[in-house]
Amino acid sequence: MRRYLLASITAAASFAGSASADLVSEIRLGVMQENVCVLDCDNANKEPGQSINGDILFNSPDFLSFIWSPKPYLMGSGNLQGETSFGGVGLHWSFPITKTWQFEPSFGYVIHDGELASPYPDGDPRSLAFTEEHVLLGSRDLFRTTFGLHHDINETWGVEVMYEHLSHGQVLGNGRNQGLDNVGVRFSYSFE
Repeated sequence: MRRYLLASITAAASFAGSASADLVSEIRLGVMQENVCVLDCDNANKEPGQSINGDILFNSPDFLSFIWSPKPYLMGSGNLQGETSFGGVGLHWSFPITKTWQFEPSFGYVIHDGELASPYPDGDPRSLAFTEEHVLLGSRDLFRTTFGLHHDINETWGVEVMYEHLSHGQVLGNGRNQGLDNVGVRFSYSFE
């Protein structure tokens, strides 16, 4: 799955590079620190490590203007230590703060290859050991929420600091919902 996600990011970047500016707005690629302590630190010691994270942002279609013209995106994230990797789609907004700084939230849907639940029955010592090492996400489908602070280096290149949260929110699944919180830095290349 991880190889597939990394290959998908590479193929998507190649596609974006040759795509018309009428379709692709920009690509973003960077490194994320996975499963950091943000608000709930109970699971922050599980599955630590880094991932390569990338988005392809498409130009906002006219019919999305009533919700502040978000850009649809396609994304992938491959964990470098063999832990949870994921890919998905969503909507990305950009709100100017100054001429070169933007606040950028997004909301989307991803599918991951991480653990859903312990494969061992409750009370089994192996179950406890398994849950101490793995984040139990409870559903193969998750929501992805991000918040970014983006800076335009020039008209083509930019850099952002991003926070990313994955969870099923008791909507896409039930029971276990430990979620993942990731933070990182990504570079952007604009085709506009």
